[in-house]
Amino acid sequence: MTRTAQWWRPLENGQAACDLCPIGCRLRPGQTGPCGTRENRDRVMEPLYYGRVVSGGMDPIEKKPLYHFLPGRPVLSVAAPGCNLHCLFCQNWSISQGRDQVTSEASPRTLVETAREQGSLGIAYTYSEPLVWYEFVLDTAREVRKAGLRNVLVTNGFLNRKPLAELLPLIDAANIDLKSLDDRFYRRICKARLEPVLEAIAQFHAAGVHVEITNLVIPGHNDSDDQIGRLVDFVAGLDRNIPLHFSAYHPAWKLNAPPTPTETLLRAHEIASRQLDWVYLGNVAVEAGRDTVCHRCGKPAIVRTGFRAQVDLGPDSACKGCGAPLPVICS
Repeated sequence: MTRTAQWWRPLENGQAACDLCPIGCRLRPGQTGPCGTRENRDRVMEPLYYGRVVSGGMDPIEKKPLYHFLPGRPVLSVAAPGCNLHCLFCQNWSISQGRDQVTSEASPRTLVETAREQGSLGIAYTYSEPLVWYEFVLDTAREVRKAGLRNVLVTNGFLNRKPLAELLPLIDAANIDLKSLDDRFYRRICKARLEPVLEAIAQFHAAGVHVEITNLVIPGHNDSDDQIGRLVDFVAGLDRNIPLHFSAYHPAWKLNAPPTPTETLLRAHEIASRQLDWVYLGNVAVEAGRDTVCHRCGKPAIVRTGFRAQVDLGPDSACKGCGAPLPVICS
């Protein structure tokens, strides 16, 4: 299954300019970009993994994590190899950074059929970086929308504005990794830049996509009160109803920092809760930041055990205790 890439331009001497993400690669004939997903083949940019899936399965939507979008529902989750970031701490480095991986064939239509057969809410593009799997995600998202199902992205948000604008009308929900509010962190640890990610988050939100944000808290790198405070300031400045997930780090790939102490996550939760209404903690077994609780009356609206969610909301996602509207999409 082949398809010509989108968002590229031919240059002199047979080179091809990639306009998909802020890296702005200029590829010689036969050269593959650092994302590992696009190659200049005979002076034409081609996506290497169109119609190829490296990983797939049914997940709870909470695993993305998305806590305020169709809670308790399963979602068919798929991925292709590759990523345009090279985070030293990548938890899924074997598929995001690996090359020449074993993949299986899939088409947009067969994925939609599988989603329907398995009772999925739709399709989540996840595990690696779906935005560099752009053409296949775009075509599949169109089929998903035609079928009346939902499209979910789990992404680093490192994409140029115009390609993102083309894709966003098809996206229902997204969890975006905001790794730090320090550009030096992005450049040194992720081989990327901060500003395009901040612009993309704002673009997602302005387009009406349901947005949740995850920050992996890494000791000695982005865990200071100042770092956490600046990240919270950005999210609160955009919308205090955006759910923010702080997640515990464990050593992976090329980073050997110690695991995140529980106390650090609890401190992050305390700092963020001063400005945000919905702050959650992941990869840690504590009660704080686990359930969704009405801020007006304190009644639990969604109780979570691991990745299972028990929803107790009234019509239009209203609290059953006091009737306050909660920003949870249930249908």
